[in-house]
Amino acid sequence: MKIRRFYGKDMREALKQVKDELGGDAVIMSNKKHADGIEIVAAYDKEPDAQLVPKKSRDVTSQQTATKTPSLSEIIGDTAPDSLKALLEKQSQAKVNKTDDIETYRPEDSKSHAVNRSQPPRQNHQTDALADMRKELSSLRNILQFQVSGLIAQEKQRQHPLHGYLLEKLQGMGISSSLADEVVSYTPESCDERQAWLFLLKLLANKLQTKHDDILSQPGVVALMGPTGTGKTTTIAKLAAQAVRKYGVENVAVITLDNYRIGAFDQIATYGKIIGCPVKQAQDANQLTDLLFQFKNKRLVLIDTAGYSQKDARLIKQLDTIKQNSCVNIRKYLVIQANCQYQAMQQTVNEYRKISLHGCILTKLDECYSLGEAISVAIENKLQVCYLADGQRVPEDLQSASTKYLITSAAKLYKKYALIHTTASQVNSEVAAI
Repeated sequence: MKIRRFYGKDMREALKQVKDELGGDAVIMSNKKHADGIEIVAAYDKEPDAQLVPKKSRDVTSQQTATKTPSLSEIIGDTAPDSLKALLEKQSQAKVNKTDDIETYRPEDSKSHAVNRSQPPRQNHQTDALADMRKELSSLRNILQFQVSGLIAQEKQRQHPLHGYLLEKLQGMGISSSLADEVVSYTPESCDERQAWLFLLKLLANKLQTKHDDILSQPGVVALMGPTGTGKTTTIAKLAAQAVRKYGVENVAVITLDNYRIGAFDQIATYGKIIGCPVKQAQDANQLTDLLFQFKNKRLVLIDTAGYSQKDARLIKQLDTIKQNSCVNIRKYLVIQANCQYQAMQQTVNEYRKISLHGCILTKLDECYSLGEAISVAIENKLQVCYLADGQRVPEDLQSASTKYLITSAAKLYKKYALIHTTASQVNSEVAAI
């Protein structure tokens, strides 16, 4: 075996020298890196051509061949390939594998793997972004609808300036926008401003339903219902006092279902002593049935219910108590304070509509700055107005409802408060502009 050293600037050049001089069967024994390049130690078993090798060298080679030659692995203690060809093939395969590895784990793929690992958070982010976009589009749609409706209103006012003026007056009086649009559409074109205004007031009066002295004129059992603070107990006392004057003490009785408010029974009991009629308290539906049977000979029995908010669950229980009574027909009247907001009154009617209402009583008219809201609720819900309460005096401050009185009072309140406020605002705006 012959051993030679080869030098090259890189591995490729050094291996090329080994292959060119020793052939493809040469064995690489070792390789080292130097500052100038690569050093390879190669061995070969096959003799070169005879004419190129000296005789002395051929004899030495023959002698060495005669003896058993150890393998390259035994000489250098390595498991590397024993031939240059095998080494080149191994290095070529390693290069291919390295290329595949690079392609498999290139930075872009690492990013994609990271993206895949973070896919759920990104999906959540995209979902949130879509939700934000939907909200923004909905907001834009609302703004566009508002602008379009404003343009339509301006166009209507331009085509019918009188209608726009009347709409503004009705809404200033407290009439709801939907009801105002409806009644203004019936305004004759030939009317002037005053005639059109009087026409609208008469139209509202025709739409408003009232009952004259409905509770006191008919015998039976009457329950007043409504939220807290509407004046049910005071109205019961007024009705009881007027009934006693009209039919006598022996024909009137009062039952209260208010077991929650502190002093509720004492208050109505005090009224009963002053008026002279009996007052009883019922805890549940069974006691109410017993008391109604006890007062079956009375001409008028008035039931005072507890005042609950529309959102209070006890309201449902109280309504069920009224419904469960089957021994007598109870007429239910809703008590509404007229100085309340339109939405609050509308919500009250919606909650108590679960039972059959025979009508309503408007209270606290003396505390109102406008009556259009109460009139709108009564007209839109086809609710008959039976009585009007305009003070705390018992029994004076209670009268039968009148459409003429309600509409006239609403117009007077508008003239007294809304017009003054509007005029003052216009004056202040002009002063500020100057």
